[in-house]
Amino acid sequence: MTSLSSALRASEAPSDRVIVRHSPLVRICHWVNAGCFVVLLMSGMQIFNADPALTWGPATNFDHPFFSLSARENDDGDPTAGVTTIFGRPFNTTGFLGASRGDDGQLEEHGFPSWATLPAYQDLAMGRRWHFFFAWILVLNGLVYFAYLIGRRHIRDLWPSAADIRAIPRAIVDHARLRFPEGDEALHYNVLQKLAYLSVVVAFPILILAGLTMSPAMDAAFPWLLSLFGGRQAARAAHFLLATYLVLFVIVHLVMVVLSGPINNMRSMITGRYRIKEARR
Repeated sequence: MTSLSSALRASEAPSDRVIVRHSPLVRICHWVNAGCFVVLLMSGMQIFNADPALTWGPATNFDHPFFSLSARENDDGDPTAGVTTIFGRPFNTTGFLGASRGDDGQLEEHGFPSWATLPAYQDLAMGRRWHFFFAWILVLNGLVYFAYLIGRRHIRDLWPSAADIRAIPRAIVDHARLRFPEGDEALHYNVLQKLAYLSVVVAFPILILAGLTMSPAMDAAFPWLLSLFGGRQAARAAHFLLATYLVLFVIVHLVMVVLSGPINNMRSMITGRYRIKEARR
């Protein structure tokens, strides 16, 4: 009798189903974005190392940057410690930011370490070439993806409703407890995902405009860019801060991918096929 009851319960339990979650175009755009983002991040750090400090305003304030990566030096001029300064408060970041170890094991003055930059050696011109080339690929890819969202009316999927806003506290609790949606609920973004993806959609155009503002040629063609950001140094700071935000977004995104099922998530972004767990009663 016990085995019969167990068999009946097993037969009544809903089985998982497999759906096509992402279209080929979405998957291609995703991986092009991922590749471009890595190259842009590494080449961007190479460019930043040429002047590893940020000020806010129309001109550079060398004496009072709100963020800087520097090194303490001994009497011989050799770096002894890496220092990261944020709003006047210094932090010892020896070995990583400000001063990192070279191939010979000795400390060298670098904003970001050489292993994280493209190219690894200090070459501002080459870093710019990498950055600009892949920036335009990212822009074109983004336009294709945005046109797809508009054409298929998927842009509405990212816009939170009034019910979504009211559900924010519950969504935070569910994420904190690592409770992931099941059944039909897994077919839709929750409110935290909507807000996160929507913020990226908004951040990317501002990031691109800030990057264009740092180009004298673009400023000459479109002088309103300087007025929009309040100067080239302010645009540089905005570009850096938004890039930092996107890095944090990617880190959280990858953590959630791993916690919610890395194989299932990766398969959906490679083949489009996604397995949905049906809600168990």
